[in-house]
Amino acid sequence: MEKSSPQNYRKIIHIDMDAFYASVEQRDFPEYRGKALVVGGLPEGRGGVVATASYEARKFGIRSAMPSKQALQLCPHALFVRPRFAAYKEVSQNIREIFRRYTDLIEPLSLDEAYLDVTEDKLNIGSAIEIAKQIKQAIKNELQLTASAGVSINKFVAKTASDINKPDGLTFIGPSAIEAFMEKLPVEKFFGVGKVTAQKMKNMGLHTGADLKSLAEHELIKHFGKTGKFYYQIVRGIDNREVQPHRETKSLAAEDTFAYDLTTIEEMEAELDKIAKTVCNRLQNYQLKGRTITLKIKYSDFKQITRNQSFPVAVDDFETICSTAKRLLSATEPEDKKIRLLGISLSNFGEVVVKQKVEHPTDQLKLFQF
Repeated sequence: MEKSSPQNYRKIIHIDMDAFYASVEQRDFPEYRGKALVVGGLPEGRGGVVATASYEARKFGIRSAMPSKQALQLCPHALFVRPRFAAYKEVSQNIREIFRRYTDLIEPLSLDEAYLDVTEDKLNIGSAIEIAKQIKQAIKNELQLTASAGVSINKFVAKTASDINKPDGLTFIGPSAIEAFMEKLPVEKFFGVGKVTAQKMKNMGLHTGADLKSLAEHELIKHFGKTGKFYYQIVRGIDNREVQPHRETKSLAAEDTFAYDLTTIEEMEAELDKIAKTVCNRLQNYQLKGRTITLKIKYSDFKQITRNQSFPVAVDDFETICSTAKRLLSATEPEDKKIRLLGISLSNFGEVVVKQKVEHPTDQLKLFQF
């Protein structure tokens, strides 16, 4: 591995809230504390999915994205509550305000996690570890919640580190320890490796970073496409992605899973009216217009299809979005079909409106001091 000089190292923190939705519920409602709590769809409904589960529930094997019915089977005494997204968004904004005390270089990944570049911090603390400790303590004192933090010289290692000692953990992986850490890392922990890719790797005898490291770059690209180049670099501790304060919005969507299968055109179009209205409201909120409208359909047998139409100019009006979605639906010949989900998305936005300007750091980075 080509070693970087100390002055070129970034100081990256990844903050990940612990069981965020469930922790907010347990904070706000004392009767949920210490209980196996599941936030998401109710098990008696159809299509219910776990959004997150408290650590008490996770002991029974309950995980995010698991069907709620399966979660109930694993833990019959679990409590199920629907999400309160307005409450979670408010807490997320409070967390973001704590981050901004230290840096403006914040890249949110979701309501409950973000990257921070503290190479040059506002308070001149100079130590990424100390900043992570202060952030964690502020979240605990001011919001009565816990977060886990990973600290390193790049985004990939920081994100991986934040997951090591959950909950309420803080893990630092310094420059000299990265390669040994990556070599021991199971392949399923690598960026872009889902269940299918992980199984493919294991079938090839690739179980750890050390195994990936044994392959030449062209071999990884041959087997895994462009992502193979990323695997080649990251297993050697190289990740040059910058923390991006304004992540470009690629698409904006809304969808709904129905309590019963839709079987008539009238029912389908009525639901598309509602979904299109939600999409329009979100477009206007973010001051966006898109040139591509995509319709998503999931049938009762869980088969899923998408259809799209692009326009020469960007649109955001209800009439265009709704009528286009209905035309795309009609082209699928939906008569006598059973539909369990419909969704509409807009993409191909062009320029995104940035509401707040953030200054970028200088290219000259200070001596790396954790």
